[in-house]
Amino acid sequence: MEIVKDERRPKATIAGSYGYGWQQMWKHFLYLFLVMVIVGVLNSPASVLRDSDGDMTAGLILLQILGAAYWLLFYSVIKYGGDLLYLRAIRNEKIEIREMFDGFKKNYVHIILANLLVFAIVGLGFVFLIIPGIILACRLAFVSYLVMDKNMDPVAAVEKSWEMTRGHGWQIFGMGLLVIPIFIGGLLCFIVGVVFAIIWISAAFAAMYHAVDLEEQQQLNGYTTGEEPNTTKGE
Repeated sequence: MEIVKDERRPKATIAGSYGYGWQQMWKHFLYLFLVMVIVGVLNSPASVLRDSDGDMTAGLILLQILGAAYWLLFYSVIKYGGDLLYLRAIRNEKIEIREMFDGFKKNYVHIILANLLVFAIVGLGFVFLIIPGIILACRLAFVSYLVMDKNMDPVAAVEKSWEMTRGHGWQIFGMGLLVIPIFIGGLLCFIVGVVFAIIWISAAFAAMYHAVDLEEQQQLNGYTTGEEPNTTKGE
């Protein structure tokens, strides 16, 4: 596949991540649209059960317990699989939708435990003070990619995400803040724009992980600051 000279390259900045995510979103739009639809549809049961209102009857409590189990034991696997496919698109790698479900037979336990560990750590941060929770959420933003991309166990993925995001915490925080106007802009575009907003945001965070990962590889391989390895792969 030829490299287009004026194409963006991944950069570990807010503008670089959203810019590269925008570019790759359009290159792989139909695949990413399907990923977004699958993730959205399979998230619906958990959302309905989690947000159920009314008196806390035994039946409602049971439904909420079932919703939590569904979110942890099923939906988290799909979400992690979706993150992997966004990363595939960012890297110009071949995208196969079936990979979204590979977690059920490959690294299922790692996905479940990693999701639970991140939820517990970030939740604990929010319980004590909101700011520590935000910091922890930013520093652990790469856990799903590390579990799926590097096949890391939960603890190793958390430690590695903390290491990789050192020096990039403010950029990740800024990316999170940009989610709000982008989503609102999607709503203003006849609501249909929300579809593009969700895909763009997901692609941008995958682009940030990819850019930081490339920086680490360059340092390990002895690249100088001005040199960049060819990251475009044939599809």
